[in-house]
Amino acid sequence: MATNPPKGDNRRIGAVKERSQVLNPTTEVWTKRDTNTGRFMDGKKDGTPFKGVRREK
Repeated sequence: MATNPPKGDNRRIGAVKERSQVLNPTTEVWTKRDTNTGRFMDGKKDGTPFKGVRREK
């Protein structure tokens, strides 16, 4: 996972590891996926991509 020191400054240092995201064209929802298992983890309701998570091609 990403490191976040110093605490409370609302920033992430580095990318979130072992995660990727893909846009579902049917629902227009960005979905986060675990790269180890391939399972879908979470969807983003507001339509914007997750911050710090790489995108699948």
